[in-house]
Amino acid sequence: MDRFETLQTFVAVVEAGSFSAAAVRLDRAKSAVSRQVAALETRLDVQLLNRTTRRLSLTEAGREFHERAQRILADLEEAELSVAAEQTALRGRLRLAAPLSFGVLHLAPALDEFLLRHPELVLDLDLDDRRINLVEEGFDLALRIGELPDSTLVARPLAPIRMQLCASPDYLRRHGTPRTPQDLAFHAGLVYGNVPEAQQWRFVDAAGKVHSVKVPARLRANNGDVLIRAAVEGLGVVVSPTFIAHRALAAGELVPLLPDHQAPGTGAYAVYPSRRHQPQRVRALIDFLAQRFGDTPYWDQNQTPAAETQRRGDK
Repeated sequence: MDRFETLQTFVAVVEAGSFSAAAVRLDRAKSAVSRQVAALETRLDVQLLNRTTRRLSLTEAGREFHERAQRILADLEEAELSVAAEQTALRGRLRLAAPLSFGVLHLAPALDEFLLRHPELVLDLDLDDRRINLVEEGFDLALRIGELPDSTLVARPLAPIRMQLCASPDYLRRHGTPRTPQDLAFHAGLVYGNVPEAQQWRFVDAAGKVHSVKVPARLRANNGDVLIRAAVEGLGVVVSPTFIAHRALAAGELVPLLPDHQAPGTGAYAVYPSRRHQPQRVRALIDFLAQRFGDTPYWDQNQTPAAETQRRGDK
């Protein structure tokens, strides 16, 4: 008896609701389907189905066996599709959602390269900082930054996201350089409004102690590029992801502050509904992004440490 064929037959009977309907789906005789399920029950020495003249229903043992059979068949199908896909080009439509700033600065160039590698792939990209519902809105995949709430979604880390407190040299000349987190209570804050307690900034010192300070908001915005632009113009201090601030920091337009304190970081994640029956094009894109960004993303490479930068500014 072919065990995989038997599993397929049993699952087909359960999903179709009758031996007759399963036989049509499998293009086999009803008697053959019935005999195969009966032989399975004999081999397992357990009753899987309750049979009446009107309907079939699963026994408790049948319900457990059906769940496991589904998983086995899904794993087999996924393995076959994965191997077959290695020999064929990626094709079809892929719907992806991502935050605006990260999407424009880093995701878009990566996607350009990915699409050039796979000319038969069609990409539908939605850039928005709102938290979309992947299943209800029909997305294959989302890129999310920040702490992820508990859910049925699967998340794969793509890159760490480091946060940096900084301000322009001009702002520091006019208002002084903060030496402790508490000093920020007397500075103009440029605040990202899409998070809870946006004006409550937290830092961790070298000993692991958490410092919290409420910062007056000179500007509140729901976009990090707007805040960085305001910081470069000397309007205040900002806590920014380095994937946004790295160019201004490297150019000296912004100066990192509080070298002995670190704003808590987070991560960038690929989030998708399920591992099962995931199209190869989705898996390929996730692998590509994880490799492109990595544990030390390029925007954090060759950055001058905050302590050294602040010492230079003190001279």
